[in-house]
Amino acid sequence: MTELLPGANVAVPTGPLDLVIRWSCGSALDASAVLLGAGGKVRTDADLVFYNQPEAECGAVRHQGGAPGRQSLLVQPERLPADVERVVIAATLDDGSFADVRDLALELHDSRGAVAAAFPVRAAGRETLLLLGEVYRRQGGWRLRALGQGYDTGLAGLAADFGVTVDDQPPTDQATPQLAPADPVSLRKEIVRVNLAKRGAAGVRARVALVLDRSGSMRPLYNGGTVGRLVERMAPVAAVVDDDGSLDAWIFADHCARLPTLTIPGLAEWIERNVYIRAGHRQLPELPGGRSRPDHLIDVFGGNNEPEVIRDILAHYAERPGDPVLVLFFSDGGINRSRQIQDLLTQAASQPLFWQFIGLGKSEYGILERFDTLPGRVVDNAGFFQVDDFDRITDAELYDRLLSEFPQWLAEARRLGIA
Repeated sequence: MTELLPGANVAVPTGPLDLVIRWSCGSALDASAVLLGAGGKVRTDADLVFYNQPEAECGAVRHQGGAPGRQSLLVQPERLPADVERVVIAATLDDGSFADVRDLALELHDSRGAVAAAFPVRAAGRETLLLLGEVYRRQGGWRLRALGQGYDTGLAGLAADFGVTVDDQPPTDQATPQLAPADPVSLRKEIVRVNLAKRGAAGVRARVALVLDRSGSMRPLYNGGTVGRLVERMAPVAAVVDDDGSLDAWIFADHCARLPTLTIPGLAEWIERNVYIRAGHRQLPELPGGRSRPDHLIDVFGGNNEPEVIRDILAHYAERPGDPVLVLFFSDGGINRSRQIQDLLTQAASQPLFWQFIGLGKSEYGILERFDTLPGRVVDNAGFFQVDDFDRITDAELYDRLLSEFPQWLAEARRLGIA
């Protein structure tokens, strides 16, 4: 038997490999594995193997469960497709941290059950997930490398780094057996926490405002459910950073309206009531069973009037001093009031609001694309990025782009006494 130190590696025997995680005391552990491609990311969300999704590649990697003090994963390298470069083995805790776990080790068992290699893990920090080792390709064969690196954000930290999307959509292929997904809201909240921690903003407190474009060109995105799914992915941001977990919301076209405050327990009902658009006498998306909504947004239709909603948001928070504000402003473009927007955001630079604009598609975004060079502001208080297909971007990438500038603005705004 070979005993490994962190970073050391060893050739693995041929045949199926049993990766066993052992420990003697502490909280219950769960084993997980991630299949990674050449870029160090999962190819699809099915590449995460854990208790709720116990196998990948028709059983080439399989969660085998275990007993108190023992969990195991089966890896069959010869059955892995050519685009899988490595399989990372991890352990997560139900409660507490790895500082409370004793005699933790990763063992490599060959097809006969003999221990071919062992890695005694000596982590003793706040980690709630540890990357224990990886089985990886090397010169036509496979090797095992000891890792011993961890996160204090559990399974979501692993998901955020390796590009796993949290998807709660129902299966489309009913002929294929589907496995129950993890709670999407909880994982999304953890991905947000991981992202903020990496940017030195762990525990930051801010109010969050969501702004939805309701101009006529947005009809396909409303009708196809994209805007509803957008709201589902923004609510966890507020749940993490707002002190009461609430999300303020506006909707705009030629005119704007403030929507009721949103919290996660009422998410589905809020979306059904507020996330729709009119097409003649129809409401899109249509409700099941031919039901219709009370049309309380009858005056919000037509084109784009960003200045009106920006002014309304500024007035709202000027009357309610408190934590700084992160404004998440979604639009499909067609910006034609660039000068007014520039003047408003220049004047607003001394206010504790950061404006993160997100483009939905490939339209003309005018001034939104020129924020980095916008002169005359005491601090850079706005950012912009464009998403050609919102439904295909992973949660990890979305939150990474969504939160990329806010922590930097917050630090500078605090230094200047703005926030």
